[in-house]
Amino acid sequence: MSRIESHPILGETEKGKEITFTYNGTSLTGYEGEPIAVALKANGVMIHRYTKKEHKPRGLFCAIGRCTDCVMIVDGKPNIRTCVTPLEPGMVVQTQYGVEAKEA
Repeated sequence: MSRIESHPILGETEKGKEITFTYNGTSLTGYEGEPIAVALKANGVMIHRYTKKEHKPRGLFCAIGRCTDCVMIVDGKPNIRTCVTPLEPGMVVQTQYGVEAKEA
């Protein structure tokens, strides 16, 4: 799959070194510093979360960090907007079910 090379908010993404991360227990590769959502899309992953009430799939929508469609659990923390969060080596990314309440 092709990669998103220019982000409307983050601008041009400089290609970092190839790294590995985990998505739902599967090892995938991406480029360090690119948005997590970009690495997921390049690996064919389009569903990031499911709605709580109707269990409908959601994925990349606004791609600028304003909505909650791309939120996932990253390194054990829920509600991470993957469209604007840089990928780091060894990250653990998981599908999220619903949008969890923010911690106080």
